[in-house]
Amino acid sequence: MGKKILIADDEEEIIELLKCALEAAGYEISSAMHGGKLPAILESQKPDLLILDVLLPGIDGYSLILQLSQDSKTSSIPVVVLTALPASKPLFEKFSQVKAFYTKPFEPKELVEKIDSLFRVKD
Repeated sequence: MGKKILIADDEEEIIELLKCALEAAGYEISSAMHGGKLPAILESQKPDLLILDVLLPGIDGYSLILQLSQDSKTSSIPVVVLTALPASKPLFEKFSQVKAFYTKPFEPKELVEKIDSLFRVKD
């Protein structure tokens, strides 16, 4: 079984695009469209990586990464930020668990290659 990746995005098309690309690369994918449910989902599913949108209903990506970074159960989960807000990049640079920052539109192949490289470094 491949590494588990949780996609947190409120756009179904983005989730489907990422799901197809990442499953083809051998990853196990789950998703969430509501930020408010993410802490509980992260705790129960224990993914190996989180792909996080900044604008989510329930909680924004910055508030969520702040919360995750302060919880010992979630602070070690690597995060890839994927957003339509390029100006938000400086907010995420201070978090060591944020391993990459991509803006929409993005190239799925490039994102998969980055994720592959993150797991190669980690293993």
